[in-house]
Amino acid sequence: MDDFTIARVVHVSSVLLWIGGVAFVTMVAMPAIRRQSRADERLSTFHRLENGFAWQAKIWVLLAGASGFWMTWRADLWDRFADPRFWWMHAMVIVWVIFMMMLFVLEPLFLHRRMAESREPERDFARMERVHQILNILGIITVIGAVAGSHGLI
Repeated sequence: MDDFTIARVVHVSSVLLWIGGVAFVTMVAMPAIRRQSRADERLSTFHRLENGFAWQAKIWVLLAGASGFWMTWRADLWDRFADPRFWWMHAMVIVWVIFMMMLFVLEPLFLHRRMAESREPERDFARMERVHQILNILGIITVIGAVAGSHGLI
């Protein structure tokens, strides 16, 4: 295997675990917490569950970004960003940047403290669930676009 193939394996595996984890949290864990926990306990229940996934998500996001950059640089694919037919490459970068900001900037610097001091935990949990739903949809659309686009289907 050459370095490009290894980078692709790392990239696809990282995206699978990252976006798959987001999908699980969004479509399974959060609805279960909403159904089974009292409104004032939902945030703390979510944070206990999230602690097991947050460090993994950071690793997958970093690996996805590094491998994506490597493949773009190695294959000199920069011109694709000027071609609207490769919209899915823009989408990959945008989704990656959003998650990088969430995981490495917003959550540690602002959101964890805000949630810990929440005066409206039910409302904050609902808001957090809505953000997860939006990010999940963006991630799924991006994965579908990237797979189809990289195989010449769109």
